[in-house]
Amino acid sequence: MEKVMLNRCRFESVASGKHFASRLFGIFVLGLPYALLHSGYSGMFLIILAAVFCCYTGKILIACLDTYEDIANACCKKRFPKLGGIVVNVIQVMELIMTCILYLVVSGNLLSHSFPYLRVTEKTWSVIAFVTLLPCVFIKTLSIVSKLSLLCSLVHFIIIFIVMSYCLTQIHQWSWTRFRLSIEFEDFLVSVGVIIFSYTSQIFLPTLEGNMKNPKEFSCMLNWTHFFACLFKTAFALTALLTWGEETKEVITDNLPSSLKTLVNLCFLAKALLSYPLPFFAVTEILHTCISSSNHSDYRAPLFIVVLRGLALLFTLLMALFIPHFALLMGLTGSVTGAVMTFLLPSLFHLKLKWGKLVFLEKCAAISLFIVGFLCSLAGIALLFPLLPTFISSQIPTGPNSLFS
Repeated sequence: MEKVMLNRCRFESVASGKHFASRLFGIFVLGLPYALLHSGYSGMFLIILAAVFCCYTGKILIACLDTYEDIANACCKKRFPKLGGIVVNVIQVMELIMTCILYLVVSGNLLSHSFPYLRVTEKTWSVIAFVTLLPCVFIKTLSIVSKLSLLCSLVHFIIIFIVMSYCLTQIHQWSWTRFRLSIEFEDFLVSVGVIIFSYTSQIFLPTLEGNMKNPKEFSCMLNWTHFFACLFKTAFALTALLTWGEETKEVITDNLPSSLKTLVNLCFLAKALLSYPLPFFAVTEILHTCISSSNHSDYRAPLFIVVLRGLALLFTLLMALFIPHFALLMGLTGSVTGAVMTFLLPSLFHLKLKWGKLVFLEKCAAISLFIVGFLCSLAGIALLFPLLPTFISSQIPTGPNSLFS
């Protein structure tokens, strides 16, 4: 048990900061232009609003206690001492698993559009990407992977710069009429989820703050990272949408000319595959910690750990094959787990633990964010989950039209 927790702490101290930056500026920005296409002018406002809300909830979360799990347990300690931690772990596992699935889905998409002359489906490419990830089962430390992921993040910024530079060369074709004034509610809901998911990193903030040399600088760091993330995402999504308009695809690099597409897609592919081990390692460590808490010696055996990781890896592949729809998966994850972890729970914990110390405006802000998180999650469950059977049956639209046309 102590060894498991030590490994988990090692992951958090080494990778939490890098994963936080990766989530804010990472590969999932590829879906933002498509989200902006289906949300119109309101999408630009949502990108800004989400940055403000996520920055604020990050601060109030840190103001409570040391870790997300500790905060949750403190809120439930009178009647159900462990319930809060269990709920947080379940939601965290769901979000990390969905992140892994998204990496596989986007890998299949990038490979498919990099080699269109090969008669290989996106699902088959996802399986090929999965094979390259099999060594994840035997990972004991993420130090090397974390360094490679950081290096790949630098390449990621260069590639984003190339995409935006290409868009600027097409400035003579830009037209604001490409923004929608009327939107479909289902499409808008998916767009909201995509935008929220691109900001969700609250689960890593307590650990990140605890590992800073000067924790007093955490608030300032949070302000600047969210400011630049908002500026970057707005500029990227806007230039891409103004360039391609209604032709904007789910993964924006698919819109690039063939001379650039293969190079850019392969760079993003490397980024996706190198980013996969971080959430995968985290989720398997959480699952192993929960299972081995019974002190059963078999659950702590190396073979059991390998089998557990193998099953988790296979599960992400099966989900990627059943629902190979990047925008839907991002929207679903952002609307449900993203809204809960980013808006609902931080505001609820803040109200529960700090009620007597909060001024009126702080109470109003926390209550408002709780309502926003609750509505987003409720809408995601009520409207997006019923659509999953349609996508699982492979009746998935791939064109630039409405997600649900």
